[in-house]
Amino acid sequence: MKKRYLYLAALGLIVIPAAAQETYQSEKLIENDLNGTARYVGMGGAMEALGADISTISSNPAGIGLFRSSQVALSGGLVVQGSAKTSLNYDNTDISIKGHKNNASFDQIGFVWAHRTGNRSFLNFAFNYHKGQNFDQILSTAGSLIGQVNNNTIYASQNKLSALKYNNNATDSWQTNALDAAYIGNTSNPGMLSIVNGVADYLDGKSYLFGQYQHGYIGNYDFNISGNINDRVYLGVTFGIQDVHYHSNSFYTENLENSQYSNSFESLRITGTGFDAKFGAIFRPIADSPFRIGLYVNTPIFYDLSLSASSDVDMGFISNPDNTASRGNDADYDYKINTPWKFGVSLGHTIGNYLALGATYEYSDYSTLDNRYNDGGYYDNWYGDYYQTSVSDDAMNDNTKFVLKGVHTLKLGAEYKPIKDMAIRLGYNYISPKFNKNGFRDGSIASPGTAYATSTDYTNWGSTNRFTCGLGYTMDKFFFDMAYQYSSTNGDFYPFMSYTPKVATDYEGYNVANASKVSNKRNQVLLTLGYKF
Repeated sequence: MKKRYLYLAALGLIVIPAAAQETYQSEKLIENDLNGTARYVGMGGAMEALGADISTISSNPAGIGLFRSSQVALSGGLVVQGSAKTSLNYDNTDISIKGHKNNASFDQIGFVWAHRTGNRSFLNFAFNYHKGQNFDQILSTAGSLIGQVNNNTIYASQNKLSALKYNNNATDSWQTNALDAAYIGNTSNPGMLSIVNGVADYLDGKSYLFGQYQHGYIGNYDFNISGNINDRVYLGVTFGIQDVHYHSNSFYTENLENSQYSNSFESLRITGTGFDAKFGAIFRPIADSPFRIGLYVNTPIFYDLSLSASSDVDMGFISNPDNTASRGNDADYDYKINTPWKFGVSLGHTIGNYLALGATYEYSDYSTLDNRYNDGGYYDNWYGDYYQTSVSDDAMNDNTKFVLKGVHTLKLGAEYKPIKDMAIRLGYNYISPKFNKNGFRDGSIASPGTAYATSTDYTNWGSTNRFTCGLGYTMDKFFFDMAYQYSSTNGDFYPFMSYTPKVATDYEGYNVANASKVSNKRNQVLLTLGYKF
């Protein structure tokens, strides 16, 4: 069957509720940036056994128990994504991305109150805000939609994926998600592709361009109580509140056969709150040695989230922009996710008053991420409150177990003081890949997370490497710290999931887009001002 024409129907605006708990979207809320005070960042965050830095409040809360004096600290800086491309040209098509490569960032503010309870014992209290994640990122890429299978040329496209899924379900009223609904429509509201005798037609693709600007943050508010026993054992607990503000604007365009095109736009916003608890311990196994061992565990973050999104899909002729079909969708949805547990062990050692060495290992099984959807609630007559209840999205969680995996994090750091009041710091992080290389965003899952999805793209990011350095200077009760961090992650971008036919020789039934190589390289400059009292 030749696929050579497009049905331009008279289309109205449709409004569809959209679900959100989808693996590739939920995982954005798991990982923490290396951020906090400049001293912590300069040493690569490897201070979970060394302690006595307010940033350890969010990983090993026992680190607050090593403070012997009270202090306040304030941190901020600049985040730069200098290598990001804000304009692309591919196959005679141009796109421009509106986004900021350079972003000022307010990263941390907090205090520690150290209270002596004995000759060698303290009971300390602390509060700290820090930016747990900075979502600022420009992502752009381009690629071909023409491939080869057994020396046969195959074509792929987003609208072809919708058509193939439709044809395999063989019902005019079928919808898998909002994008499929835009391309296919239904009996009462035709879509942008022609349907003849129950078979959806489509247009072969030649190439694509994609651009996305993500911005926003997760703010962490941590409350801590900690202390020590005879300066040998340090214990701490932190209760945290998270504040989510994620925004994304995406544009995807394809060059199609017959000098035609398709565009899809997505504007997405996720907001909400979460809470967690962190427990930690540090101990000195040898009484007359400064060598320390740290252990900690962080509970899942229990997120309660709201999604608001809008999307538009256009199809038309390059030479005649007035002859265009379009659909728009708006989405609003409330849902929940529970992030994985995190476990850590750390070693710390000091030599005299001039050298400090730290190493930390963390593990978190990302595949245990729990996507949940709200299933109603109940009214408490005694207190007069309404409580929303939720259940696990088992179908999406099965996909999460396939796509995500356990993540190992290694932190190394050192601080050297050539003179009493000056410090030089170096650090390194390695974070193993969180995605299975064969993972994909499955648009066929029977889940609220895909039922009305407004996009199809996904990226399987690889390992992350962070390199840090810093300087510190103390002047009486004031201290000044600076840090620089370079972070690099490479990944494979896909515009949509691959679709292969049941019969291998059905070359028209292939819809496979090869991966496009992308990277996220980020530079951060951070300054901390503090006062001890």
